[in-house]
Amino acid sequence: MAGQSAATLRRPRADAVRNRERVLESAKAVFSAGGPDASLEAVARRAGVGIGTLYRHFPTREALFEAVYRREVQQLSELAEALKTEADPVEALRRWLRSNVEFVATKKGMSAALALAVHGTSELTVFSFDRLTKAVGALLDRAVAAGLIRSDISPEDLLRALVGMCYLHDQPGWQNSVLRLLDVFVDGLCVQTGGGGATTLDSRHGSAAASEKPRRQRSRKSQE
Repeated sequence: MAGQSAATLRRPRADAVRNRERVLESAKAVFSAGGPDASLEAVARRAGVGIGTLYRHFPTREALFEAVYRREVQQLSELAEALKTEADPVEALRRWLRSNVEFVATKKGMSAALALAVHGTSELTVFSFDRLTKAVGALLDRAVAAGLIRSDISPEDLLRALVGMCYLHDQPGWQNSVLRLLDVFVDGLCVQTGGGGATTLDSRHGSAAASEKPRRQRSRKSQE
């Protein structure tokens, strides 16, 4: 009887976890699409739960925003960790950056639908920037160490360039445009090869590139 009672008590908690995950996944899809239908009611319908269930998990719009935001950042961090084993460091970096376009789309949609500041709270901004910088930094270092990506670029540079591309586009289909630009951007970061063999972009920049890498490494250490 005691065992049955314990199992019975566990079921609501498991259901609650599943409902919460459905709401978060639905919120990501609804807000990414944007438009006038990107409402909390639309999120609840897509998740297959009542609006009351949504509010039990997320009592305010801001609470839902922050939960989706943190979930996306966590997933991007986990993706970066998984991509460290990819055979091609450049493609690993490219895949991670492309996944960020979807994250920015979700964030833009939430900001519009929920009438929130684009960057949310300062604490949330610091949390996300720190996690994402470390994630992309590990992939960038791997590509640089392999001699495939120029070394005079920092993780912060990559994130700022990506965000800039995303927020300069607001028309329908903007994500496809950004993904094309992102491919051009990554290709431009690749070490160039000439007829006489591999020549890095560092060699053309001379001492400026050589001094940039230690500066970037020191900057990253200061954040840890």
